[in-house]
Amino acid sequence: MSLRIVLWSALGILLIFVTAGAAWLLSLPSASLAAVQPAIDAKEADATLAALKPKRPRPLIAIIGVNDGTETTDYLMPYGILRRADIADVVALATHPGPVQLHPALRVEPDATTAAFDAQHPEGADYVIVPAMMRDDDPDVLKWIRAQSAKGAMVIGVCVGATVVGASGLLDGKRATTHWYSLSELRQKHPSIRYVADRRYVVDRNVATTTGITASMPMMLTLIEAIAGRDKAEAVARDLGLVHWDARHDSGAFRFTRPFALTAIGNTLAFFNHEQLGIPLTPGMDEVSLALAADAWSRTFRSRVVTFAAKDGAVVSRAGIRILPDQVASDWPVDRKVSAMSDTPPAKALDRTLEDITARYGARTTDFVAMQLEYPRTQPAQ
Repeated sequence: MSLRIVLWSALGILLIFVTAGAAWLLSLPSASLAAVQPAIDAKEADATLAALKPKRPRPLIAIIGVNDGTETTDYLMPYGILRRADIADVVALATHPGPVQLHPALRVEPDATTAAFDAQHPEGADYVIVPAMMRDDDPDVLKWIRAQSAKGAMVIGVCVGATVVGASGLLDGKRATTHWYSLSELRQKHPSIRYVADRRYVVDRNVATTTGITASMPMMLTLIEAIAGRDKAEAVARDLGLVHWDARHDSGAFRFTRPFALTAIGNTLAFFNHEQLGIPLTPGMDEVSLALAADAWSRTFRSRVVTFAAKDGAVVSRAGIRILPDQVASDWPVDRKVSAMSDTPPAKALDRTLEDITARYGARTTDFVAMQLEYPRTQPAQ
């Protein structure tokens, strides 16, 4: 008798969870709301460039990361873009000695630790770029960001890096943005922040923030324009494969929807179809294209990306970052090897990777990945 009661109770609890889950899914919107956004006003664009102007002819730019978990594209895209522009001295830092494990894929050797940077540059950086990190309250990171800001650095929070900047107190009372998924958390923790919608990046005095992962590209091009002028920024944009960029963004197109949730659940539960995919590392490869490809494949909830090389040891990328292979192998099974897009301009590399994801897993998974990257699939006209 007691066993029957236990079984019926368990079934009742299960039904409650199923009913609650179904009700939650039905409560989600069936689609995001998209709208054409007007061009950025010239006065706003000029004010942004003025706020980003450097204090030195050749600025010093530091990208900060934590060793145990820093977002892949947030860390590598600014490094690769700014290094190829050659308009500033750019260094990739970590809080402690040793490699930086990037998330969701790749592992790199930073140029220096924050302590070594401080010893070499006691005057501080002109710009500090803050990627998303596995935790937004790392005491070493927060202390270092505050110290750099006090020395006059412009702090740029990329994507969910805005929550790290917010935790430092530097966003209090300022206008800002962040990745759509983290917006509610940012506003809840820091109610004095004034959220700005429909902008890929927002600059307020000595702090800048961006929306999703792919907003690093227009943010870095705008920073290049502020430092070296429009012609230089346009030349770098052509090298990246980008025709047009500005702060324009359609925030309403990115939100938690029913298809997004169903794809996440379905791909997670299809564990028997999960794959480990290999990306080859080659000297001189474009680290921005690599980061975008590895990031996108690792967000399908169907695959995990690892890198491989013929021998152990760091492989040096185009811009000089040292990438450590996850595995030593001369080759990888053809059906589980994906392209690093190393010879493809970064702006095109992401589109091609998304096409490959569609071919492998279907359009819903591609939409799911693009939503996570907060990537506008159609670029605004000039």
